[in-house]
Amino acid sequence: MYFKSFTDEKLAQNAYLIGCQRTGESIIIDAPRNFEHILGAAEKEGLRVTAAADTHIHADYVSGARQLAVQHGVKLYLSDEGDENWKYRYTDGIDVEFVKEGSKFSVGNIDFEVWHTPGHTPESISFLLTDRGGGATGPMGIFTGDFVFVGDVGRPDLLEKAAGIGGTADSGARDMYRSIQRFKTLPDHLVVWPGHGAGSACGKSLGAVPISTVGYEKQSNWALQINEEEKFVTELLKDQPEAPVYFAEMKKLNKEGPSILGDEKVKVLKTSEELKKLAAEEQVFVLDTRPAKVAEKGLLKGSINIPFNKSFTNWAGWLVKYDEKIVVIAEIGEQEEVQKTLQSIGLDTIIAFADPAMLNGEELVTYETLPVSTFLKEMEDEDAFVIDVRNDNEWNNGHLNEAEHLFLGKLREADILENKKVLVHCQSGARSAIASSILKARGFETVKHMEGGYNAYSAAQSTN
Repeated sequence: MYFKSFTDEKLAQNAYLIGCQRTGESIIIDAPRNFEHILGAAEKEGLRVTAAADTHIHADYVSGARQLAVQHGVKLYLSDEGDENWKYRYTDGIDVEFVKEGSKFSVGNIDFEVWHTPGHTPESISFLLTDRGGGATGPMGIFTGDFVFVGDVGRPDLLEKAAGIGGTADSGARDMYRSIQRFKTLPDHLVVWPGHGAGSACGKSLGAVPISTVGYEKQSNWALQINEEEKFVTELLKDQPEAPVYFAEMKKLNKEGPSILGDEKVKVLKTSEELKKLAAEEQVFVLDTRPAKVAEKGLLKGSINIPFNKSFTNWAGWLVKYDEKIVVIAEIGEQEEVQKTLQSIGLDTIIAFADPAMLNGEELVTYETLPVSTFLKEMEDEDAFVIDVRNDNEWNNGHLNEAEHLFLGKLREADILENKKVLVHCQSGARSAIASSILKARGFETVKHMEGGYNAYSAAQSTN
């Protein structure tokens, strides 16, 4: 058996390629939308990808299953669990087998058994893998999707918070409790291959270790330690992070079927005049992907800076609207990767790329980065308005008394008084830099943010 995992660090999303070396067949579990690197790995090993399977209708990224079926003719294995609201709608004309509790299928001499593991979502399934070709008579591991993570379990509140389906958080938590009780009956030696790692918004305390075992999770995973349903429900629903607004769009896309990506080329702008003309149009979002330390020295008026790093996908999903046309300012060598990253969450409406060099000589807007001591001194100005853009948990664990709590993901639409000077901070300084660009795009003249954020403030206080 051939096995290889692939992780999209910007989404903390795991996909898996499993191949039967005797027959040359292979399957991708939870394929991302851009899967060419996985196909390349299969080809290198002399394998052809003949199948793909999804553990559930994903909410945090666009599945590559439909693209694989349409472009490459692979057979899909998709969940047939859940009621009519949780059925895939894009399967006409493609080779698909709907599976549910107890279903079994094989790829070459590798066998898969389906477990229905609801909780994160009603249709969630897991796959037990048995390497029959290697002589095994029982499973060696389980692909859990967003059911069991390393150190955590999938959150059940996304349908209610992001998709607006009322009452599903409590029922999902109870489903999760029952699914976990069954999970605990599995042999300790089984490997756990989760759908996500640390950094994903699909749980609240995911571990950074890529794999685990059933036995280790029984010992160390907080969710497997609680044996009272009511206590479990309370603990699972408590302190879950904010649900990214784009999750609702992902659920819809993955259920109805994402568009098939082709070889469409995005226009590359040649002059700053073209850039400024596009930026002035309605429903255009100018996305500046440069590092914050560079962007703060000069932003195109109206643009928002989301640096192209591990947090890029998350904040793009929060801040870019799906009905907006996107103009991306990015280095030439990064433009293709930026496009693929935006496509991974269904942001397909990029209409143009612009090289940052176009900004040279143009009239730009700026914001300032202040050390903690200067930031605190400027807070004393009666015209200052202080904004804390951290999440609820961070705010609740301590905050500046003078600050107004306005979460970064909702800052584009937040009601803010017309103040002469806006002072903004987060936990480390990264999110407040994004926030500063948003405030400049909204027209605030004087915007300054705290270097090092609340961490630096706390450290300064402890030394005084």
